[in-house]
Amino acid sequence: MVRRLVAAGAGVVLLIVIALLVNSCKQSQKEQSLKDYNRQVSQLASESETQVSHPLFSTLTGAGSKPALDVEVQVDQLRIKAQAIATHAKELSVPGEMAGAQRDLLLTFDFRVEGITKIAALLPTALGGQRKEATEKIAGQMELFLASDVIYSQRVVPLIQQTLASAGIHGLSTAPSRFLPNIGWLDPTVALARITGQPASTSQTGIAPGNHGDALVSVSVGANNLEPEPALNHISGGGSPTFTVTIEDAGANPETNVKVDVTVTAGGKQFKATHTINQIQAGQKANVEIPVSGVPVGVAAKIEAYVEPVPGETEVENNKKTYLAIFGP
Repeated sequence: MVRRLVAAGAGVVLLIVIALLVNSCKQSQKEQSLKDYNRQVSQLASESETQVSHPLFSTLTGAGSKPALDVEVQVDQLRIKAQAIATHAKELSVPGEMAGAQRDLLLTFDFRVEGITKIAALLPTALGGQRKEATEKIAGQMELFLASDVIYSQRVVPLIQQTLASAGIHGLSTAPSRFLPNIGWLDPTVALARITGQPASTSQTGIAPGNHGDALVSVSVGANNLEPEPALNHISGGGSPTFTVTIEDAGANPETNVKVDVTVTAGGKQFKATHTINQIQAGQKANVEIPVSGVPVGVAAKIEAYVEPVPGETEVENNKKTYLAIFGP
């Protein structure tokens, strides 16, 4: 009887050990599948940026001075590459926990394929006799690239990182992927100048010769000079702050009717106000007071200050600043 009890006990112990080993193997396989998915997504995201975006915008820049057929062929080849990346993404082995990230990843690559496809169709016209009209449409398609960047950075990467953290996997990064080099491509005038290599005709637009443009210098609320993201600014005074936006005429010409926007996103809503500066002289700075009301207090908020491009402005990278803040009483 004793021997039987000992044997039974040993059997139970053996079963427990086997169960622990099986569970450990399953956990290890799960972690490895999550790591593999993150690695494959990072690889595809990097390929999309380096093998499609970089050569695409290099080809588009100054395309008007290149053989039109060469430009069209190069862009079509990049379209094929973008489609191959999107197809590869659809074929990934996706852990169940990554279903949300995968859905947004496919949307990211689909937007990029759609944008390149439409731009490729517009190029013959843009490089022909109707440059202005076609380039305006090309600038519109650039919004698809911007949307893909937002989805990837604000949805895909955070979802992957949250899932990895929930599984106890830390210190494993997900590669960034920025397809649209800068927001200047969204402006039809800037896109026309970059593609053709020449500014719009001053005789047709009435734009004075020389550089044009304004730069956003700083934003403050009361005595608080805001620090750009990722810094978190604590702003007191309630939910109706008045923003002081400092801009500078960075061109060689005085500018008129310069519009300055401030948008606060908080609590799932947007609060926006605009002020127009009648005139600012070349090389001079101007402060504009922009009150925004109704901002929720005590919640995370994003503040976007933006100087709308003036006619003839081709470089708009310094027209916008983004801040993170919490408004308090």
